[in-house]
Amino acid sequence: MHTKLKFCIFLFLLNTSTQAQKIKVSYSQNSFDGVFSGKVLLYLSKDGKAPKDLAMGLPTLSCFAIDVNKIKPNSFVIFDDKAISYPVNLSDIERGEYYVQAVWDRNLGGRSIGNSINNMFSEPIKINLTKNTKEVFSIICNKTITAIPFKETEYAKELKAPSTLLSAFYKRTVTIDAAVILPKDYYKEPTRKFPVHFIVSGFGGDYHYYSDKKFMSIPLATTPCITVFLDGNCSTGHSTYANSENNGPWGDALVKEFIPKLEKDYRCDGARLLSGHSSGGWTVLWLQVNYPAFFAGCWSSSPDPVDFRSFQKVNLYKDKNMFYDDESELRVDASIAGRIPWIYLRDDYRIENVIYRGEQYASWNAVWGKKAEDSSPKKICSMKTGEIDSLEVAHWKAYDISLLIRNNWRQLKSELDHKVRISTGNNDNYFLNEAVELLEVETKKLNANFNYAYYPGDHFTLEDPEYKKAGYTFLQKKYEEWLTRNQH
Repeated sequence: MHTKLKFCIFLFLLNTSTQAQKIKVSYSQNSFDGVFSGKVLLYLSKDGKAPKDLAMGLPTLSCFAIDVNKIKPNSFVIFDDKAISYPVNLSDIERGEYYVQAVWDRNLGGRSIGNSINNMFSEPIKINLTKNTKEVFSIICNKTITAIPFKETEYAKELKAPSTLLSAFYKRTVTIDAAVILPKDYYKEPTRKFPVHFIVSGFGGDYHYYSDKKFMSIPLATTPCITVFLDGNCSTGHSTYANSENNGPWGDALVKEFIPKLEKDYRCDGARLLSGHSSGGWTVLWLQVNYPAFFAGCWSSSPDPVDFRSFQKVNLYKDKNMFYDDESELRVDASIAGRIPWIYLRDDYRIENVIYRGEQYASWNAVWGKKAEDSSPKKICSMKTGEIDSLEVAHWKAYDISLLIRNNWRQLKSELDHKVRISTGNNDNYFLNEAVELLEVETKKLNANFNYAYYPGDHFTLEDPEYKKAGYTFLQKKYEEWLTRNQH
């Protein structure tokens, strides 16, 4: 009986494996005339006609990834139930018609896998997944993602600053890129110099937004300025212009290479002011704290977690699990108005277990984490169980802005005091206001002169005229103080 039972189990496993849904994927020689090793991704959506360009949420998206080695053009690789998947295995997704695309990720520096330059991809095709899971579909990737040139206008310019620091780190040529937006007075007063307002984008922004635009720079409040739009995009996500083990010396490269070139190429008066929202909000606060004398002031709007005791309601120093609280309830990642659950942390982490780079949590792992033995960023928690890695938390501590200020206030005070404004909504979708509130408590204990403001609204509904006016007025004041200090 024992032998017969084992034989029956073997037949069952053999039968189920042969019936697993399969999709074969190859790339053509004209898309890449070389041997490929790395990750291949497959995207399916019932709603979105270009699945590789979708974000998780709505429309619905299923994604799959496999690791392959030394694959030649026109050779097929197989996606089946052994692929890393979200939300379910390929054979288990809801039956029906899907738009499908595949991408071979060469990981040459672009942020979004589906839009990284020189990645091979397939045009969307429609397939019908029926109950017949033995049916095999074939996809040929015969397209290559190409760079879209920045079209300069009278006031919108592109600046690509070569970085010796980052090139040495990545062992390839790296530039820091941005859009430079000039004020209308720039041409009217050809000898006048202007302050620079650095705007750092939130996650997923792209400086190419200003390509072919006729925008002029918005004044600080009353003072014309040069606006520089920095998007922070790198292969792991958002660099946040922080020096890190995985991404390299982005902060030093910005301060020591990009900004000197900017000030050489354009008529800048030496005043440097910062603002940004979300990941950009965290970035500008980080830059102001780490280079306090270099920047004249920053307005941080709804920043990513600035105190790791409230990492979207997770206390990284005490809690043991990222997915579940002490009552075994799922932790909310995003909410509607800070109240109604929208998506859970467990699901976002499992999505990023498939889309392994270029998304939000992968980005934080890369900036704040250590480098693993395979040279990928270490993860703050298990992607399967949510168990928090205490050794990683110890490394992340260096990027806890609240802790950094508390531990170094004596050295920071003379250059940092009075230079920071932080504003956020009372009902932030990601609960980011709660970390700001903790930071406010700590800075008040230090008698630090930081400016805090809380507004009705969530992460996406804040930027009304009153909100913007208050932020720009703060930057105007910091500029006037800079002028007083630097008058000769």
